[in-house]
Amino acid sequence: MNLALYLALEEALKGLVEDPSIRAIVLTGSGRAFCAGADLEAHGRGALTHEERRIYIEAGQRVQRLLQTLPKPVVAAVNGAAVGAGLEMALACDLVVVAREAKLRFPELSLGTFFGGGTTYTVVRRVGLTRAKELLMLGEFFTGEDAAAMGLANRAVPSDGVLETATALADELARKAPLSMKFAKRLLDQARHLDAESALALEVDALLRCMASRDWQEGIRAFKEKRPPSFVGE
Repeated sequence: MNLALYLALEEALKGLVEDPSIRAIVLTGSGRAFCAGADLEAHGRGALTHEERRIYIEAGQRVQRLLQTLPKPVVAAVNGAAVGAGLEMALACDLVVVAREAKLRFPELSLGTFFGGGTTYTVVRRVGLTRAKELLMLGEFFTGEDAAAMGLANRAVPSDGVLETATALADELARKAPLSMKFAKRLLDQARHLDAESALALEVDALLRCMASRDWQEGIRAFKEKRPPSFVGE
């Protein structure tokens, strides 16, 4: 990962949000790896100023937050190795499909650097503090199968089936009502910060807005007519 790639991803994600014809997103890598992490060669040259490093870190964090907060579901198709910043990015997605034999690792503490994409928050949320400390402090390699077993990933499949599985999940997500999906993603991500009363209040607001939508009426008609609904996002 480098600044140019983060900026390109940021621009692409914003474009996908603004396109109403796109209702779910699959994020994957090209070649044998999903993402090998930060460009260590560039960092090792020490040519960046303090301010340039800050710009790089903040660009990466904007991409992380976009993946987490954009109103459309994102499925990570981890087709191969995912290390450091690359693994951070996968875990910012809503669902994660990973190759069983993929090698995954958080190497930051072994390199004298630190996490910058919310890893200390995201990993604890997914697997709990005890397992998170093991993964982040030891920085050992683990497999995609391990990731699914501990709750870091939703599916571990053979490498040649990763993109197909992720795409099938995205297709299923895309068939849901867009407004309902937006509220589900938002409230689920907020859940750990809310008490029960606050969560109930937010659900009431979301439910009322959905019940006032055209898609709610379409959902009722489709159910009665025993056909798939055709949602428009309104």
